[in-house]
Amino acid sequence: MNQHLHLARDPVMAGLIARFGKLRVMADRREPYEALSEAVVYQQLHAKAAATIMGRLVAQIGNGVLPDPEGMLDAPDEALRAAGLSRNKIAALRDIATHARDGRLPTLAACRDLSDAELIARLTDIRGIGPWTVDMFLIFTLGRPDVLPSGDFGVRRGYSIAYSLPEMPAPKALALAGERWAPHRSLAALYLWRVADG
Repeated sequence: MNQHLHLARDPVMAGLIARFGKLRVMADRREPYEALSEAVVYQQLHAKAAATIMGRLVAQIGNGVLPDPEGMLDAPDEALRAAGLSRNKIAALRDIATHARDGRLPTLAACRDLSDAELIARLTDIRGIGPWTVDMFLIFTLGRPDVLPSGDFGVRRGYSIAYSLPEMPAPKALALAGERWAPHRSLAALYLWRVADG
């Protein structure tokens, strides 16, 4: 069954599809080192501030591109701090780089052969990479179709608006409610983000 038709069995989702059109989950297919490093930089920041920090990191340390794992490991703390990174983010970026250098971070090709659960287990072993970051990686880097980031503020807010709830659902409640959208929960998340964005 078509993913939009499947979601449209839920009347609220049908209305969102009519309002926003047929959204698509698009994978950017970047290597995990790059995608996860950028995700760490963007964690808990407004997109504009994070983009500024990412731009400084690329310009000052990476000569116009994200530093490779060795470059990240060799970069002085002072240079990374000058780019705007916190100590925790520096530690996380270095752990990602160490995993990549040592072959413990799966390549994009290897990720294709791993289940969502296997990737969650492997990636959350890296400092600074939690369930939210892995969910974003699964949706936006790998294009996995059935991921509902039920702890994401925007998804929770979008759900409460779309379903006219007085408050945002708890992550567990949203995960349970979202089971009806399987196996297209990533697409449902896109619609909920659109609602949250206005």
